[in-house]
Amino acid sequence: MAADRNLNGVRGLVVDIDGTLFRGPRLMPGAREFFSFLETRGISYVVATNNTRSGATYSCRFREAGISLGEEHILTCAGATADYLGKHHPKGARVYVIGKEDLREEISARGFTLLTGMEEPADLVVVGGDFDLTYRKLKEAVLHIQGGARLIGTNPDLLIPTEEGLIPEAGTTLAALEAATGIRPVIIGKPEHILFDLALDKMGVTPEEAAMLGDRLETDILGGRQAGLMTILVETGVDSRRTAAMKGIHPDLTVKSLRDLIALWEEQK
Repeated sequence: MAADRNLNGVRGLVVDIDGTLFRGPRLMPGAREFFSFLETRGISYVVATNNTRSGATYSCRFREAGISLGEEHILTCAGATADYLGKHHPKGARVYVIGKEDLREEISARGFTLLTGMEEPADLVVVGGDFDLTYRKLKEAVLHIQGGARLIGTNPDLLIPTEEGLIPEAGTTLAALEAATGIRPVIIGKPEHILFDLALDKMGVTPEEAAMLGDRLETDILGGRQAGLMTILVETGVDSRRTAAMKGIHPDLTVKSLRDLIALWEEQK
């Protein structure tokens, strides 16, 4: 950990969700204690995910797990992607979506026209994680991109941790579309800056006052570093000290679990 950026200087914390707070439907050990610790210490926080479910969906998920977390503390790629489209494309633009229903609803709520197939040429193809991905969806996305549609990726994650193990996410679909079309997507989520900028705004802190806590080197840690935040890797999801050495992406701090992070933070009083 950088000597001049210890935990006591952290006023705001951006916290990843999958692999950090949850593994599949199960809350990680120590998660409830961790939020109580942040509240007690007066540390602002935003949970930020590359997942494309809505903030309301995640608020309900946390509540069912015994944690009261309002939408003001939640930032997802569904809302961030819809906001990006609203800033860069006119209302009514035709969008072909591969992804969950929450993503479709967020985009529709911004005034865009959602396509279900090849009924009209698409202006945009937006790709998020889709557990019901089919060959037909891939084919239609490829045809729309060949017809001139712009390719937007909600996030670059190749895999997502679940109780079954690591399974394909949006990045896997994007890789297939890029291979088929030769078109590189615009990425909205981590490690790009949009989610980090929004999180800092929500907390009212500067990058120098904030830290990123997550389990993925290429998204959480690299993205946090590029945004100027202190970075903390927790070894409960995808990456570890071993993979950090292999990939050459080094966090400021690595901990085994949320409980270990609490203990270390308390030692630094």
